[in-house]
Amino acid sequence: MSDCSKLNCNSAKDIELLEIKHLNGPNIWTYYPALEATVDIGELEDFPSDTIPGFYERLSEWLPSLIEHRCSYEERGGFLRRVKEGTWPCHILEHVTLELQNLAGMRGGFGRARETSVRGVYKVALSAWHAEITRSALYAARELVLAAMNFQQSHSPSYDVEGTIRHLRDLVDSLWLGPSTACIVDAAVARNIPATRLLTKGNLVQLGYGARSRHIWTAETDRTPAIAESISRDKDLTKALLQSCGVPVPEGRIVDSAEAAWEVANDIGMPVVVKPCDGNHGRGVFIELSSREEIESAYHMALKEGTEVLVERYIAGIEHRLLIVGGRLIAATQGDSVSVIGDGASTIAELIESQINSDPRRGSTEDHPLNLIRLDNAAQMEIAHQGYHSDSIVPSGIKVLIQRNGNHAFDVTDQVHPSTASIASLAARIIGLDIAGIDLVTSDISRPLSAQNGAIVEVNAGPSLLMHIKPAVGKPRPVGKAIVDHLFPNQDNGRIPIVGITGSYGKTAVAYLVARLLILSGKQTGLACSNGLYQDYRQIDKNNSANWAAANRTLMNPTVEAAVLENGFEAILNEGLVYDSCQIGVITNVDPACHFGRYGIETLKQVFTVLRTQVDVVTPTAAAIDDVEEDVKLPIGAAVLNAKEEMLVEISELCHGEVIFFSISPDLPAITQHRINGTGPKQGKRAVIVRNNTIMLVTGSDELPLVRLMEIPAASGEHSTHEIENVLAAIGAAWALGIDPDLIRIGIETFGFSQEKYKSEYQNLPIGLQTQGIKL
Repeated sequence: MSDCSKLNCNSAKDIELLEIKHLNGPNIWTYYPALEATVDIGELEDFPSDTIPGFYERLSEWLPSLIEHRCSYEERGGFLRRVKEGTWPCHILEHVTLELQNLAGMRGGFGRARETSVRGVYKVALSAWHAEITRSALYAARELVLAAMNFQQSHSPSYDVEGTIRHLRDLVDSLWLGPSTACIVDAAVARNIPATRLLTKGNLVQLGYGARSRHIWTAETDRTPAIAESISRDKDLTKALLQSCGVPVPEGRIVDSAEAAWEVANDIGMPVVVKPCDGNHGRGVFIELSSREEIESAYHMALKEGTEVLVERYIAGIEHRLLIVGGRLIAATQGDSVSVIGDGASTIAELIESQINSDPRRGSTEDHPLNLIRLDNAAQMEIAHQGYHSDSIVPSGIKVLIQRNGNHAFDVTDQVHPSTASIASLAARIIGLDIAGIDLVTSDISRPLSAQNGAIVEVNAGPSLLMHIKPAVGKPRPVGKAIVDHLFPNQDNGRIPIVGITGSYGKTAVAYLVARLLILSGKQTGLACSNGLYQDYRQIDKNNSANWAAANRTLMNPTVEAAVLENGFEAILNEGLVYDSCQIGVITNVDPACHFGRYGIETLKQVFTVLRTQVDVVTPTAAAIDDVEEDVKLPIGAAVLNAKEEMLVEISELCHGEVIFFSISPDLPAITQHRINGTGPKQGKRAVIVRNNTIMLVTGSDELPLVRLMEIPAASGEHSTHEIENVLAAIGAAWALGIDPDLIRIGIETFGFSQEKYKSEYQNLPIGLQTQGIKL
């Protein structure tokens, strides 16, 4: 019996997702967040894709965009070629998941499928900027792949691809960052500024770490005053303040009844505008009204959108939106009026659908620069003003205005007159907004407002940026970059010194000592380690804090000027690192026996892969920030590594920053070779060694004595080997951080290893490691 005949629609063959975990940051797979799934394909291990009748045809028909996946052939159509020639379900699952995410509007294309030691069981890793979205895409991909495998020619296709993509897109729209926030985050990443989403849903994002971090929420920042935001919501107060400073605004007054609205309209002169005092997004705004019926009707509808109603003089012209960031004009757009042309047969409602909403630029998602036109109260009033209603059949060739000022989707930034830009900037300053959307009406944006009776009609806090990112006409403007440059001037990257520490043992003691030295140097220091979470010397959490959540708490703390983070081997493997890069990465030592038999770790190569993650992210890590701007300068980081460990000597070759070796044995081949690789005694590579019972700071051939071992306090007359190595590792980290050697010496001379809290990590070590020692 052939393989083709063995596999049929009614078989029990399946793709089982055994375990799924979200890796929040840099991990063993990639520098970015990923979803790692353990997948069991069972009997399907015997059925590559070329043995499944019709599978290639169904898959390529259902997801034709897979043609863009290059795969191992590194050419367009490479993946589908692999499917046709024969590949396994997990490889297909990887690509289908990524494509479903892409089609749903979720960026990212990293994917890997790797066999484990168990036949038919694979690890599948996927880009996962949001765990829930990628998880849903993975489950959907599983169903799609199984449906394509089991499809019977006599039935209709059994998988709803369009419905799946629609569901995933809904998830992206509801769970992922909006376009305004996303463009700021993208600009920050391009500047090598870390971005951390503080909620799984919503647009609150932290840019930078600790004391140098800033916060954004869509187009509002932590520099946006609450008072200014409140003022901007009160249109009458806004106008009064602007007018007092000489900014042109339309005359108007607040009214408390429909009758009063009519009276004010007569006082200031018609036509008028009726709108809610505290509305937003243009809701409840009615323009160019002249009759009592229109004005009184508009009052009642405007009142539904706010608590008070404002009647003001109508300013003839076109509405514009000017974006002001940090006192500068960054972008400007012009509103579009929307009309239909009668054909003598269709109603106005039908004409709206055929002539306006059919435009592919219009839609209900944030990917569309233009909104769909609905026959709301404002549109119906506009139509009625011209003597029609929605069911009217308009004579052929007659133009009917549907909406006077719709989407601000036509870029006019380069046309704005300098005096108009100056007035808009002044308006933002008067209200107190660092980022403001200034709405003004004028006939010609290239001429001064005073020459054409133009005026500012609104000042908005937290303005939408989409109109500037994706204008319907004109070029996109770098508004995200402008906001990032405003928050982080002078190429500041918002980073604080971070020391990441991993290894098989000794991590906690090294973390304590490095934190102590940073505190002595004058920095407010956060420490997350096995024995708890600390702010300087104050313990704020007694639970084991050598994990992603505790480290994240540290980097969120706005008082933290430096962070020391213990990264357990298992935490790296199961959670990923909390930071995208660190200034110092320390690996204390390697004992594979501590890791074998846990979480699928069975080989030295796997141990190597986990530990190298700490070195991979030492700055500068060019591979970790592919899209960094060319003029961004990265600080030099350092990996501090134990020279006696052959694995760590090999890992050192992967470091993009400096390498500082440490060793009790001063003449190890790795130390000797490391020292002579420099260009001179002062420019040579650095190491921390012990010679003649004295800790030495080595640069090339130069050796600077730091402290004698006997001057380091201990519980007894001998120090264990690993305790001395811990001191060397901490000294190397402090030296790399630029802490003065005299301060380092004072810090370690007063640091006691006798305290039980420093020894907790050693209690479960093999006896041989516990008893090794160096006589003083």
